[in-house]
Amino acid sequence: MYAGTSGFAYPAWKPAFYPAKLKADQFLNHYAARLNCVEINYTFRRLPAATTRAKWVEATPASFVFAVKANMRITHIMRLKNAGQATEIFFKAIDPLRTSRRLGPVLFQLPPAMKCDAALLKDYLDLLPQGMRYAFEFRHESWLTPEVYDELRRRNISLCVAESEKLEVPEVITADFVYYRLRKPDYSAEDVDAIAARAREMLATGRDLYLMFKHEETPEGALNAERLLRSATPPTIMAET
Repeated sequence: MYAGTSGFAYPAWKPAFYPAKLKADQFLNHYAARLNCVEINYTFRRLPAATTRAKWVEATPASFVFAVKANMRITHIMRLKNAGQATEIFFKAIDPLRTSRRLGPVLFQLPPAMKCDAALLKDYLDLLPQGMRYAFEFRHESWLTPEVYDELRRRNISLCVAESEKLEVPEVITADFVYYRLRKPDYSAEDVDAIAARAREMLATGRDLYLMFKHEETPEGALNAERLLRSATPPTIMAET
């Protein structure tokens, strides 16, 4: 099981998560000592330079993975249409994470106003490289249909189970892993314990889980992810990581 937040570079997490005197260039090192995954939003707006990718890998242990958000040119500008070249450029940019065995799922987050087009989705999925994990977050309810679920299932792509104030995606399992985005403003300790209980059930089926809490400017998401790992993961596994 992998748990983390959407981003890590937040000075406002001091001192509850990051030590008060910790320098910004040590944030990821500290984060990776407590959590085992981060969702990289950076790649949504720009492609990472080689030096940036190298720093990410150097700052984290071999068991740590980076879930990467697909670039906005693919999802928000081209809206999956005629996006072959943009997709190729994006995957070339993140390939060093794959070759270093540090790449988790690639998250494709579609715009809230983008309505379902199953044929377009199918055509786009044909472009994706084989042998990698993908999750699709649909933010318009028209996408939440059996036809779309079946298309994802055929390709072992996870329907992103996202919950927020605006939309809750049902927990429909379409792959051998499940990608969750936990985006509500607040989660109580009881809420996190309930998520942990469900996570234990899912882990028992042999599926990998990726659970990403909302980051914002407070440390609660990171602290909730840490609590979740301790609650849902057997002590022997935690010791290994």
